[in-house]
Amino acid sequence: MELLSSTTFWIALGSIILTNIVLSGDNAVVIALASRNLPPAQQKKAIFWGSAAAIIMRVVLTVAAVKLLSLPYLKIIGAVLLVYIGVQLLTGDDDEEGHDAKDNIWAAVRTILIADLVMSLDNVVAVAAAAQKGPEGSQLMLLIIGLGLSIPLIVFGSTLLLKVMERFPVIIVLGAALLGYLAGEMLVSDPVDAAWFEVHVPHAHLVFGAAGAILVVILGKLLSRRSAQTA
Repeated sequence: MELLSSTTFWIALGSIILTNIVLSGDNAVVIALASRNLPPAQQKKAIFWGSAAAIIMRVVLTVAAVKLLSLPYLKIIGAVLLVYIGVQLLTGDDDEEGHDAKDNIWAAVRTILIADLVMSLDNVVAVAAAAQKGPEGSQLMLLIIGLGLSIPLIVFGSTLLLKVMERFPVIIVLGAALLGYLAGEMLVSDPVDAAWFEVHVPHAHLVFGAAGAILVVILGKLLSRRSAQTA
């Protein structure tokens, strides 16, 4: 009860919620992309369970955020995974025929979890820093409460994006391009190569981000076209 009456506690909690909302725009895009091919009723289930599982995973990940980010090659692996996910979402491989509704829901949830894991490596550091503002011994509680309260907002954002995608299909391409851009940024910020890129490639984050976005869109379009010709 002492924590609930602490101004520091509430400031830290507000910081976590705000930080997570601001940094979760790309996660909402992935959730919407991964569930776009499901029937409306199943979309809601995929969005809810994908968001909830991603938030729980993010709590666990945040606890070890600093150590994880310091591991060499982790961001490079994450960049490759993001490119793969972006291409897969753009080609619609997440909605293969022959799978029943239940399989498709959990395939969407799996895609959401993998993408959220990769993209959250940077986000969790900011959330962990916000938690440190709280009273001693309250950090884990702040993480669980703050990230948990963020679920409805992420779900709302994903649902809104789904409606926009139905009306403007180009949003799907832009969403996949966003994943490619994030992949490019991650590639040049890994502890192994960050210093080299900073010295030898001016504005490396922008250059490789743009290259990643273009790569995902081109690969996605080529594979989608090949799949259509085969069909």
